[in-house]
Amino acid sequence: MSTDSLLVSALLYIVVPAWLAFGLADWQCHRRAQIERNAGVRESFLHIAQFTVVGIPLLAVLFLQVNAAIMLLMLVAVVAHQAIAVIDVRYANATRVVSPAEQHVHGGLEALPVAATFLVIVLHWNEFRALWGGGASFALAFKQPPLPAWYLAAVLVAVGLFGVLPYAEELRRTLRARRSSVARMD
Repeated sequence: MSTDSLLVSALLYIVVPAWLAFGLADWQCHRRAQIERNAGVRESFLHIAQFTVVGIPLLAVLFLQVNAAIMLLMLVAVVAHQAIAVIDVRYANATRVVSPAEQHVHGGLEALPVAATFLVIVLHWNEFRALWGGGASFALAFKQPPLPAWYLAAVLVAVGLFGVLPYAEELRRTLRARRSSVARMD
């Protein structure tokens, strides 16, 4: 097996599933911490923002040919994700107890997008160099050859089950708690 094949396998079968697992673990930590009773809707929106910021480049890498445009998207997303993560952790620490387990989960959630970006850069080194040295392509085109349909379907289902649904539930729970507390004040 070539080095490129090993790196692609690591990205597809280790990094992406681990990322989803850490996201689900983080949601579980938020349920245990009952964020609807303390940090509330604001923290939930910060989680959704982080999910969106890393989800867009993930979809791009899955479906589009990686070039300078995708690299730039990934780099901007990593920086934005880290910035939102800092805001999230500051807010969470000010409004509730963040357990040691949750802190470790956050470490994984911060490291995995960076690791994924580095792996994509290594796999597409010439496109990365072109981003800085001229001749970069910013044309968006579907990946050729595409990733296997079964893998794309599995990732999209996993993102829905382990990302979208849990964080939608979290937002619903925090919104319901906020409405309930406002109603009690009346």
